[in-house]
Amino acid sequence: MAHRFRRGALWTLKHTLNRLTSRAARAGRGPFSLVRHTGRKTGKTYETPLILARHGRDFVAELTYGPEVSWYRNVVAAGRCVVVYGGAEYQIDGIEPFGTAEGLQAFGNPAALVLRALRRREFRLLHTAPGAAV
Repeated sequence: MAHRFRRGALWTLKHTLNRLTSRAARAGRGPFSLVRHTGRKTGKTYETPLILARHGRDFVAELTYGPEVSWYRNVVAAGRCVVVYGGAEYQIDGIEPFGTAEGLQAFGNPAALVLRALRRREFRLLHTAPGAAV
């Protein structure tokens, strides 16, 4: 039953909130970025809005809905994606687990306080490809 509810909630987000936040992310407004990835089964290009934090040249993502979400599984399978951050595109050539303390630090306050309160612990580091825009 919980799985069915979760799937329904994710579908609702994808077809409502994600459409609005994608527009803001593409324009470089607000806290949202886009992760542009290729479907591992369909081969189609998808864009998923996320809140990312900078970590040097790289980006940190918090896995709000866990590691089973499509965008994450697609990026892991492909080993690459494109991040649209602040209106600029960055080629990403790898993704790996990132420690909770380091992830919270990358987001800084007040975001880290909210993430702590929500008990968020799963972070991933998205590596910017050498020579990519910074």
